[in-house]
Amino acid sequence: MARRMLYVAPLGPGYTTLYRYHALQRLKQNLIPFDVRHYDYKIGKLNAMVYHLPIGPLVVPINLALVAAVQKERPEIVWLDRPMVFTPHTIRRIKQLGAFTVCFNQDNAFCNRYGGPLPWYQFRRVFRLMDLHCLFREADVRRYREWGLNYVVNQFSYEPTEHFPPPQGWSDADRTREVSFIGSPYDDRPQFLRNLIEVHKLPVVISGGRWSTAFNKEEIARYTRGESLVGPAYRENIWKSKINLAFVTQNEDDVSHKSFEIAACGAFLLALRTPGHQACFEEGKEAEFFSSVEECAEKCRYYLDHPAERQAIAARGRERAVRSGYDNDTQLTRILARLDEMHSATPPNPS
Repeated sequence: MARRMLYVAPLGPGYTTLYRYHALQRLKQNLIPFDVRHYDYKIGKLNAMVYHLPIGPLVVPINLALVAAVQKERPEIVWLDRPMVFTPHTIRRIKQLGAFTVCFNQDNAFCNRYGGPLPWYQFRRVFRLMDLHCLFREADVRRYREWGLNYVVNQFSYEPTEHFPPPQGWSDADRTREVSFIGSPYDDRPQFLRNLIEVHKLPVVISGGRWSTAFNKEEIARYTRGESLVGPAYRENIWKSKINLAFVTQNEDDVSHKSFEIAACGAFLLALRTPGHQACFEEGKEAEFFSSVEECAEKCRYYLDHPAERQAIAARGRERAVRSGYDNDTQLTRILARLDEMHSATPPNPS
């Protein structure tokens, strides 16, 4: 069922929120964009203040703007992606105007692992007011079930228009990155990767932002290549990597978002062994996994020396990603189906 939907999210190039926006368009939803980036402050310190503690006058403009947009557009659905700055008054007003609220949050608001509880101050005040929650972690499923809130279970997904295999004929001659990690220096990743390079003497290449907080200048020069990669540059550097590493954050995660994107790109995935990864890909056939730096190093050496096996696993990983519906369209279809069920059962009650 096509619905009139106000889509509230940052809509910049390379954002997964923009990918989901386009997927919902492909699913014939009538979307009205509300790009939260338009309400960023020109002074970076003010934006940092909003992120670390979203309260007071700094969040008033975006809250007023959202209510005004709902009043003007009269959407059936207000889709809020990671709503961290909206107040209970705003959410109640949206519902009074007759809109059904969807909370899509891929992050973990209750683990306090990164940034602590303060950035989640408003979220924790409003989440119980939302009509439907999209959940990605078993830990959250247990919480929301206990709280008696409506939810639908999803998983991290790839964007088919961005994450696809390289051109026909692509080979190791085109792969200039031996062992590759594209991402951020969360948790113990810096020491893990340093160990692969210094102790196990592996040719690891790292790309991503904020590595200067984890490595010294000499290490930055030796280990890293460029800053954050987005859009085509992200996809092409996955293609250029013989082995793509993936970890999970210590944020109650069981899978890496990156794992689905790597597999969808037809590239070889070597990820941390978790029950989630093992459920999504068959080990040794569709991806490879490791539980320690020693096992990771051993598998890196083996698959660098066995390109045919590596490429066959990468191809089967791509097939699994497509066959099992790890793409945005399939995952968002589940949310839309749940919305249809809820709307056919009962209309939302204003709070």
